[in-house]
Amino acid sequence: MISLAGRDILHSWSKFVFTGIGLGLLIGATLTMAGVYRGMVDDAKVLLNNSGADLWVVQQDTLGPYAESSSIHDDVYRSLLTLPGVARAANVTYLTMQVRRGQQDVRAMVVGFEAGQPGEPEYLVAGRQLTRSHYEAVADVKTGFRLGDRIRIRRHDYTVVGLTRRMVSSGGDPMVFIPLKDAQEAQFLKDNDAILNERARTAANPTLNRPGVPGLLDAIQASQTANRNVNAVLVQLAPGAAAEQVASAVKRWKHLQAYSRSEMEEILVAKLIATSARQIGMFLVILAVVSAAIVAFIIYTMTLGKIREIAVLKLIGTRNRTIAGMILQQAMGLGVIGFIVGKTVATLWAPYFPKYVLLEPGDALRGFLAVMLICTLASTLAIRAALRVDPATAIGG
Repeated sequence: MISLAGRDILHSWSKFVFTGIGLGLLIGATLTMAGVYRGMVDDAKVLLNNSGADLWVVQQDTLGPYAESSSIHDDVYRSLLTLPGVARAANVTYLTMQVRRGQQDVRAMVVGFEAGQPGEPEYLVAGRQLTRSHYEAVADVKTGFRLGDRIRIRRHDYTVVGLTRRMVSSGGDPMVFIPLKDAQEAQFLKDNDAILNERARTAANPTLNRPGVPGLLDAIQASQTANRNVNAVLVQLAPGAAAEQVASAVKRWKHLQAYSRSEMEEILVAKLIATSARQIGMFLVILAVVSAAIVAFIIYTMTLGKIREIAVLKLIGTRNRTIAGMILQQAMGLGVIGFIVGKTVATLWAPYFPKYVLLEPGDALRGFLAVMLICTLASTLAIRAALRVDPATAIGG
């Protein structure tokens, strides 16, 4: 049986190999789609790891700061430090925007943090951490920025003093870290024209500009341009403290929302990337159906091309099981070639994708088993056609 299958493959090896390569490209696309999903999940986990937090304290009734908009006062962290079990607490802001370098725009998540506090990038591959309170930045290497580059965020220029790696948002956008005060201004401060218009409206309001209350107008206008908000407070717990108990205390006494690591991971994976996961799943199903159709078509065509040979085999007493096994081996051989080609091309082109593609060995093993199953099922049509061949065809002309 092995000899029969091998001889037939050698007889039309070029057609067999090129079909395997075409199937392999489809399998490579399938493995890549699975890798894209794995990469999205890994990006979400990396985002949480990089924050260094055990709890995320955000605006009440929101899923922030990654899934929804969240805004809380920047003095909240002081009251959180008084809670039992809280070791450290630090403000942080997140803003996804276009960061400009010369004429080039880069989509990035701008993170505002306090030096030496949770939220600071854990490690650098080049340069140093921020040492000044303004106009310095640490960027992920995926942005394409280099040490010493001048980048523009809103109205100010920043010098890149450090580079980090695998610091990305849940959407795969690379991060740019700047001082918290600068980030607050970039996110919440209005442009100059809007500030002037707001001052004019305030001055024209008689209840806010009373002749008998000197200094009232100046105080109100100063409060309009000052920003005291952040997106979240990152909390690190003391050893032995239970995240659920501290989160419950935050919700009860501070009237804020607090999420543990597991809850935030659930939000990112089950809610934020759920739609993308379903879409990738649909593509995987479509690619599997197309792959099965290709295998079924080519094996069926090859079987029809050797009807006379199959009839001769039947005429000399070859069992149906042997003939079916020959066709099945050809289908599985096609699958093996396709998988080898697919795994190779997926590994080669994965680093060039704009988003992180994580190819896990477990997915490759499951993919191989799925390919073998698909090839086995796809061969049934050709096997049925072969078993229906009349032995008399061999002598019937």
